[in-house]
Amino acid sequence: MIERFLKQTSFTSVEDYNKHLEFIIPENFNFAYDVMDAWAEEKPDGLALLWTNDQGEEIRTTFKELKEQSDQAASYLQSLGIGKNDPVMLILKRRYEWWVVMLALCKIGAIVIPATHMLTKKDIVYRNTRASVKAIICVDDAYVVGEIQKAMADSPTVKQYIAVTDHGKPIPEGFHDWQSEWKKAAPFVRPAFVNENDDTMIMYFTSGTSGEPKMVAHDYLYAMGHLTTGVFWHHLHEGSLHLTVADTGWGKAVWGKFYGQWFAGATVFVFDHEKFNADTLLRQIEKYRVTSFCAPPTIYRFMIREDLSKYDLSSLEYCCTAGEALNPAVYDKFYEKTGIKMMEGFGQTETTMTLGTFPWMEPKPGSMGIPNAQYDIDLIRADGTPCEDGEKGEIVVRVGDRKPIGLFKGYYRDEEKTREAWHDGLYHTGDMAWRDEDGYYWFEGRIDDVIKSSGYRIGPFEVESALMTHPAVVECAITGVPDDIRGMVVKATVVLGKEWKDKAGEDLVKELQQHVKKVTAPYKYPRIVEFVDELPKTISGKIRRVEIRDKDSKK
Repeated sequence: MIERFLKQTSFTSVEDYNKHLEFIIPENFNFAYDVMDAWAEEKPDGLALLWTNDQGEEIRTTFKELKEQSDQAASYLQSLGIGKNDPVMLILKRRYEWWVVMLALCKIGAIVIPATHMLTKKDIVYRNTRASVKAIICVDDAYVVGEIQKAMADSPTVKQYIAVTDHGKPIPEGFHDWQSEWKKAAPFVRPAFVNENDDTMIMYFTSGTSGEPKMVAHDYLYAMGHLTTGVFWHHLHEGSLHLTVADTGWGKAVWGKFYGQWFAGATVFVFDHEKFNADTLLRQIEKYRVTSFCAPPTIYRFMIREDLSKYDLSSLEYCCTAGEALNPAVYDKFYEKTGIKMMEGFGQTETTMTLGTFPWMEPKPGSMGIPNAQYDIDLIRADGTPCEDGEKGEIVVRVGDRKPIGLFKGYYRDEEKTREAWHDGLYHTGDMAWRDEDGYYWFEGRIDDVIKSSGYRIGPFEVESALMTHPAVVECAITGVPDDIRGMVVKATVVLGKEWKDKAGEDLVKELQQHVKKVTAPYKYPRIVEFVDELPKTISGKIRRVEIRDKDSKK
């Protein structure tokens, strides 16, 4: 399959990859037709999707079956008046139907907007209004349906509401019943024209760590941009069984549960569950013989607190991590317990993987890896000049005359925000890093998060990494607090492990401060330490340091 889209399909070194990665770009590329339906012809009995849930239910779907189901779903959506360029919001958690509907919407040229099930009425109205959403397809969850129903009166653009219910369950008022209606649709007829390569295919709202969420618009080549994610970073092939831990409302789902994995012809493994439990997840890996695994570092932190010797993880061949910066202590402990080296990657909602650790590389614990050859990555100073090795700067993508495959089109209906991030031939990520002499990049934090104290610039991630090596710390966030003498001082907001909570006090504060001084430079230690039960986070699970800063500024 991938030989249709790459001039060279395997690589043996960084130099080989950088020199020879070149895409073959068809006209009017459409992932649903050109990849998934092609697999349905080439290996109709190949296992495309293995779905199970915490109730013990299981669905195994071949490529041929997935084609037939997505065709039927496409016809049904057309019968409801949904077609080319119509924005459709999906709030489906990890329901099996998400994968079917994603392909169906691609086949009819609609614009898919995946969204999390944690949205409130205000969030839903905001998204409906900003994107002129025409239809919402949601899981029949009491909270989700309730918030959507509250938003209906303020959402005039939405013409169709479709609920995916369990069989026999009453249909929410104002909703179509997916289960009883979609299979009755007429046979699907592929539209004569579906899309140009630069048409909008998918939009994600950013997590809103500062300000209102922005709408990130991606074209049809965005799917192809994830070929390198699945085939090279995840190191997948036909026969792989891949599990990525991610909510379908966020971009990481298509990073790890959709595009790249199916370019490789691998089987996507889905575990649909309501509440995360490390033991339960490890049992799923053991039971189904998962070969490839990807999760944010938070998940690995909980996994390594389990006795991994209790589980048969011998099927695991490859493990990756992304979504937040990886603390080296987590890498070391996981490697010690499993013998598997975690391969870190970095990217944003606006991109596919821009930096990564690839199979032909030796990982450096805590490093994001090297630039993905499909992007021209650099580090720049505040004045726009390139950084030297070892010097901290902003990660940028040099765009030049041609937008790289995988980079977003812009922020939908917001030219001002687009110009702020993308100007003078550069896309500014807003993330700080430094590069070592081997070309590996090391994350420092968001530009807005860097703390300036007594003339020093302190990246929060380095201090967080140091704190995370102390056995008492489960999670932490480093922020700056205004100070009359130093300008700012470092503050640590810390979540303790259960066995340490009764020790929270001045002695533990001093112990943590001394620990940071020993692990990193003494001037970086947190002069203020606050113990909390949980950290403020966005609905995508990212720490809202801005909320901690705002709270401290009001004291």
